[in-house]
Amino acid sequence: MLLLSNAGPLLAQSTELDAPAVIVSQPAFKLEIQAPDEVRSLLEKHLELLRYRELQDLSEIELQRLSVAAQQNTRELLATLGYFSPEIRLETLPESSKPAVRVLQLSVVPGEPARVAEVKIEFHGPIQSDAQAQQQRRLIESSWSLRPGARFTQDAWDSAKRQALRQLMAQRYAGATLGTTLADVDPDSHSVHITFTLESGPAYKIGRIAVSGTQHHDADIVRRLAHVPAGTDYAQADLALAQQRLIASGYFDSASLALDLASDPTAATVQIQVREAKLQKLVLGIGASTDTGMRVTAEHTHNQVPGIDWRAITKLSIARNTRAIGSELTSPPDENNWRWITALKYQIEPMGSFEVSSEQVRVGHDQDNVRLERYYYLQYDRSITAASASTPEVTAESVSANYTHTWRRFDNLIFPSNGWGLGLEFGGGSTVNGPADPYGRFVARWLNFLPLDLLDPQTSARSGRVALRAQGAAVVARANATLPSTQMFLSGGSTTVRGYAYQSIGVKLPDGQTTAGRYLAMGSLEWQHPIVMNDKLTEWEAAMFVDAAAVANTPAALRSQVGVGAGARWRSPIGPLQLDLAYGVAVRQFRLHMNLGFTF
Repeated sequence: MLLLSNAGPLLAQSTELDAPAVIVSQPAFKLEIQAPDEVRSLLEKHLELLRYRELQDLSEIELQRLSVAAQQNTRELLATLGYFSPEIRLETLPESSKPAVRVLQLSVVPGEPARVAEVKIEFHGPIQSDAQAQQQRRLIESSWSLRPGARFTQDAWDSAKRQALRQLMAQRYAGATLGTTLADVDPDSHSVHITFTLESGPAYKIGRIAVSGTQHHDADIVRRLAHVPAGTDYAQADLALAQQRLIASGYFDSASLALDLASDPTAATVQIQVREAKLQKLVLGIGASTDTGMRVTAEHTHNQVPGIDWRAITKLSIARNTRAIGSELTSPPDENNWRWITALKYQIEPMGSFEVSSEQVRVGHDQDNVRLERYYYLQYDRSITAASASTPEVTAESVSANYTHTWRRFDNLIFPSNGWGLGLEFGGGSTVNGPADPYGRFVARWLNFLPLDLLDPQTSARSGRVALRAQGAAVVARANATLPSTQMFLSGGSTTVRGYAYQSIGVKLPDGQTTAGRYLAMGSLEWQHPIVMNDKLTEWEAAMFVDAAAVANTPAALRSQVGVGAGARWRSPIGPLQLDLAYGVAVRQFRLHMNLGFTF
């Protein structure tokens, strides 16, 4: 009983003994900076004096020494912003609190910023006498970013030098270095005279290809896919394309290419390091789009089928109204990157107002060099169009020989902002169920990005661009020939005419239903403009657009349907995300569209 009665007081006493003491520390001084926002932000981040604020034993004599050094440090920091004649005053204010805290006030009037008055770019080394390098020299000079009249800053100066050196190293002169770099500042006239020298070093040509990292695949596959011919001039863009081909092939998870600068410049070694993809992999996915709704996918890849060493890809996809399963066999590439392809596909999808089940068998020969693709193939098509209240079920079959040729001349194949693409398809064949009706098929696709500031590459990124898109297609056959629906055309959706449902623009039947047609004409005009915040480019862009398309069974019957709208673009890690709100003029309806990635 006695122990219990004393427990409360003992605990209370223990709590009082354990209470920590609160120690309030005072800074050695406070610094007030009076300057324009740009200058104050720079000084608050980088002024050396601020490192000593928390020193408790900082003497007055030491503080005075630091104050003198701070004025010189301020002058040096302002020079990085192009201010070379500033007025700087640093003084100690009277004590205003107890305990006393010394207050320093730094006042800065930056003055007029210096501007570039003259630029002299010189080239030393073999490039001086190299007639082939004239265009490269002119490009470096014309794209020099720190031009006369521009405000001089250290960041702009460093950026201009790096850009010029990268441009020289990107083609032939891989070992180029910076020579004399001088920015002669005249504080009185607020002007800068720039002298900049590039040392080219020797011109490099491609020699042998050294491959490392292969385990299951032959090194010759790497050389064929890379396709960097010996004896050609070195170009960084060629190695970048070779890297894209290696990764896009599916055989490798990663690839890196580097020119050995220590090797003979007349036959330099290109070192290729790869990491092979797994021989087999299964990828399960889930996604969504405004065209087809939610979807789940399963894809199995075998990179070396036993017995034939071809790659096999089998894919199953199930969406809201679409189901598809297919398999493709691809041979290893030959010396010119040509590959044999065989493919089978079965699909059920809505086309216009009808549900269509289709089968397709293809055998062909393909050459895909990322920016140029050629494809010859034979194809069998069979489609069954479901019956409606006024139309019977229709089965159609055809065989055809086809050729496609695609040019991709975009500045970037993932986030294009300049350049063009053109795709042409030619085919001819015959129906095979019932009367044999011959037919011809033609498709042309075109896409062009036009920067709004063509003259200055430094400002074109902020000025935005116009995207022009067009497509024309035709199937020429006897009027009553029965062709598979998959050989004809529909339009509408996030990648064609926004404001309309997916594949809803087609030929109108007497009962009001829509079916695929033999002729297609489509065009689009889109304005894209980057969004700038705090004078910095963001990952977002705004867009406004007009789309139009027409589908008919004769050219004279083509009548366009128009969609207009606005949207946003986001540079996601896996490609551009497109969000658009469009109004379909013909259907008088708003529709939201979403699309991820860029393909052509």
